[in-house]
Formats: sequence, C-alpha cells, structure tokens
Amino acid sequence: MANPMDRIRNFCVIAHIDHGKSTLSDRLLEFTKTISERDMQSQALDSMDIERERGITIKSHAIQMYYDRPSDGQKYTFNLIDTPGHVDFSYEVSRSIAACEGALLLVDASQGVQAQTISNLYLAMEHDLEIIPILNKVDMESAMVEEMSDQIIDLIGCSKEDIVLASGKTGLGVPDIMEAIVERIPHPVGDASAPLQALIFDSVYNPFRGVIAYFRVLNGTLKKNDEIRFMNTHSDYVANEVGILQIKEIEQKQLQAGNVGYVITGIKESALIKVGDTITTVENPASEGIQGFEEVKPMVYAGIFPIDNDDFEDLRESLEKLQLNDASLTFEPESSAALGFGFRCGFLGMLHLEIIQERLSREYDQEVITTVPNVNYYSYSTKGVKSHVRTPSDLLESTQLDYVEEPYISAQIITMPEYIGQIMSLCLDKRGTLNKQTYLTQSRVELTFELPLAEIVFDFYDRLKSISRGYASFDYHMIDFRRSDLVKLDIRLNGEPVDALTALVHRTKAEYIGRKMCKKLKELLPRQQFMIAIQASVGAKIIARETISALRKDVTAKCYGGDISRKRKLLEKQKKGKKKMRQIGNVEVPQKAFLDVLKLD
Repeated sequence: MANPMDRIRNFCVIAHIDHGKSTLSDRLLEFTKTISERDMQSQALDSMDIERERGITIKSHAIQMYYDRPSDGQKYTFNLIDTPGHVDFSYEVSRSIAACEGALLLVDASQGVQAQTISNLYLAMEHDLEIIPILNKVDMESAMVEEMSDQIIDLIGCSKEDIVLASGKTGLGVPDIMEAIVERIPHPVGDASAPLQALIFDSVYNPFRGVIAYFRVLNGTLKKNDEIRFMNTHSDYVANEVGILQIKEIEQKQLQAGNVGYVITGIKESALIKVGDTITTVENPASEGIQGFEEVKPMVYAGIFPIDNDDFEDLRESLEKLQLNDASLTFEPESSAALGFGFRCGFLGMLHLEIIQERLSREYDQEVITTVPNVNYYSYSTKGVKSHVRTPSDLLESTQLDYVEEPYISAQIITMPEYIGQIMSLCLDKRGTLNKQTYLTQSRVELTFELPLAEIVFDFYDRLKSISRGYASFDYHMIDFRRSDLVKLDIRLNGEPVDALTALVHRTKAEYIGRKMCKKLKELLPRQQFMIAIQASVGAKIIARETISALRKDVTAKCYGGDISRKRKLLEKQKKGKKKMRQIGNVEVPQKAFLDVLKLD
C-alpha cells in the first residue's frame, strides 16, 4: 500500500563541489537503514569511479528512504533526488529541482557560500521550494560557524534558529535534519485519479534492460503494463515494469501522485527518453505536458581522433556505448588531412569534455587526440543566409561573409575583495564587460560579467583559480548570440595549411595567438634535411613566421686547400638538392606536437 501523500517528502540537496553533499547523503542512508552496514561505502550514490576520485557528482541519482518518526510513531517516505553540482549539468539540476518540494541548502562551514550554490539556490527559489539551510563540517578546526551563519541569513533571509548544524563525517545533526524535513518541507499535492502527468528528471542505461527512466508523478497513477506516451517525443511504449528506487530497483504494481520511481519500457536508445519530458497514458492522456522541457544543446565542440587510424571503428563503438549512458553527448564523423578519420563531438562544457575523454580511456581503452575545443557560431553571408559554424572550416570565405555571431554568457564570480583587481583584468583581457559588483558580506564579493563563451573555453577556469589562490568560485549561463569580428587563423607549414590547427579567433587577438603557435611549433617540430617555414595567416595575409633551419652536412670537408671554385661548385650542387627536397619533402607533424600545441594556453 503506497503511503498517503501527507507522509511523502521529496527533496534535493543543493551544494557547491566539495561541500560534503555525497558524504551527508551517506549519513542519511545509514540513519534510515536504507543501506546495510555491509553494503555501505563512501559516496554511495556516486556510481562511477571517476565520480569517487574527483569527488564530484556527474550523474544525478534518486533514492527512497523511510523514516520512523519517534514523536508521532508515523512512517514517512523520503525521496532524495541527488543533483550534479557542476555548471555543465545545470539543465539536469533544473529538472531535478522541478521534481521536488524542498531543498537542503548545504554550506561548508569553512568555505562559505559559493557561486554554484547561489545559482542553484536561485533556481530552487524560482520553483518555490522550501529551503532548509544546513551548515556542514562544523566539527572541523577551520569551521567559522558564526560568520557562515550570518552569510546564510544574508542570502536567504532566514533566522539563526532555522540553520541546522551538521557534520557529514561524524553524523552530527542528522536527526535534526530528519525532523526539519518532516516539519518544514510541504508534502506533495496532486490528484491520483486525474490523467497521468509524470516528469522525467533522469535516465540511466542498463545493458540488459535498456533505458530506465526516473520520474516523479505529479498527477494520476502509473500502473504496470499501462500503455504510456512521452509527450515531447510523441512516442508510445508499454510500461513493462514500474517501481521505486532504493539501492536497487524494487518493483511495484503502481505508483501514485507524489511518488518518485522508475519505469522500464525496453527502449535501447537513451536519446529517445529525454530529461524534462512528460509521461502520460495513451488511454487517458493529459491535456498538456509539464512546463520547462528543452532539448539539451551542446555548447562546446571538439574533434576526437584515434591516435592510430585503425582504431576508428572501435572509437565509434565506444562513443555509441557512452552515448547510451549520456544522452547529452552528440557526435558525427569528420575527417582531417592531418589526423585522419575521427568524430566531431558536442559537449555541455569543458568538464563534460574532460569526463568523456577520461571515460573513453578508462572504460574502453581508447587513447585519443582532442582538437582545439570551439563553440557554436552563426555566420551570415552577404546574401543574408544564416548558417551554423561548428568547425573553423565551415566558415565562409571572407569575400562571401558578411558577419559572424558568437555566444555570450553571464558569469558570476564570488571571491574575496583582495583578488578583485586581478580577476577584473583577467575578464577584461577575455573581452568581458563588468555588469555589477555586490558585496554579499564584508569578505565576499559577487562580480557579474558578460563574456564571450569562446574565451572561457580554454584556460579561463585554471587562471581564475590560480590568481585567486582557489578562493574564487565561478558559474555561468548562456544569454544570447552577438555580432563579433572573428577571423579564421590558419597555420601553414611550407605553405600547406594544417587543418587540425585552424582556429576561429577575434581579430584583435589573431596576431598574438598566431605568433604563439608558430613559436611553439618551432620548438616541437623535428628538424629536416630542408628548411621549414612555419606561418600563421588570416586569409592571404601572413601575420607571423618562424623558420626551422635545415640540418647541414659539410660537403666541402673533402677539399683540402685548392681553388675556392671547387668548394663553390659543391655548395651550389647541395643548394639545388635542398631546394628540390623542399619541394617534394612534406613535413610530418608528430602526435606529441599536436597535443602540445593544442594545450597552447
């Protein structure tokens, strides 16, 4: 028998990376005896090794717990919907938040409020979630409980008594959190007899059973063997199995409004089940879907090539398997004169790209070369035709091109006052404009910049961390596309362009980047028997050049004294040979040189 709705609580946890979210989730699971001591391991909800090592949540998870409340003897059902903490996965976060009525706001007592927390907190407030502030890691020596409590009060306007002090490590404060969830988070409201409306907030791939969709029922009842419809993809399937989520899936006959569970339909492609979609029944469909659905759009594109061209088919298989687990990865075949056959892949952001690279090498033993990541542009021809630019080679010739639009983001940076100067100069160097500067507390400043997305793709995050000694947190969201003066920068070796090193850059930075790339290539390329000219060009104009001189053999060594004309004759002969060699010899770029040039910044 499903719990009456007033004894269900659905909530998520909002926290910045490394504020102890997964550890606290572990304590809640232990406290409610959802996991037996024998099965317990740290970061129990993080299923990938890479999540454990980096201490980040990449894939959101959901788990059901039962809490026997001592004061009234009632049994409550808690659905914890875990959310990824990183900015690349903000759409998934927004869907997880839409499936809840409350949120635990987790703040580290030694680090305080950070940008990621704030952006997700605003998202939760937009959805009218009840916020329970929790100050975590209060047992640490560096904990500043008073100062951080004041920060939280400034941020959400609660009173000091509302803040729960806790420690994910020792389990301090867990009973208080349990009570606060029952007391403060409202129970779900919904009509179990209305047409079915269920929000998909996540999906996972199981090699034996296909794609398992995680959903929250807002209205209606979902029964086993119902014929169901996904409203945004307009496809019908049969619900072969429905159930609730604990550490393992537990099958149920039906799930009613207010509950969170999973459905298995036998779909084998994860792209067919989209996060944010609405499930309804074919028999009695809902009149409209749940608001807020959007297609996940890749923000950053990069070419992924196998180091050995014979591995191309293996790489395709590995990417297809990865795509089953991660529907936001897109890829299509492309070829490059320098690197052979590979794929042009779309990612949600730089962290997503790193994770895919890491998973390719760990789970599928694929060692790959990744080309310079670039973002989506739109080009407009002189005839007014708009086209999509994903790679520099898609850009029209300068004679046909009218202008290019590039994506802009709004970036929130929270830091200490002493680093403001350096952070401002970094953002201005990246063509940013400062929108506003607000002091959250005396020791915390929030800076809001508008920046071109292309500028933060490379090394922005690393440089921000190093100039602020790790005390700056960064979060961004897309605003729009704006007209920009971009040019195509080609790198040529002896006049031949190397397509894998072509990049789209802003006209003001073309010369600086061109010089830098030429210098780097001069260090990296092996010397040949002939001279190599390394040039950077924009259109037909050469803007930078380096020369690698030829290896020389002393052809005059056999001449002892005698007439100078003999030596001259030998040198002339050598000169002709070198010239001929340069015409027919081609320059091989070693793989290591590619990798190093791509790490240019």
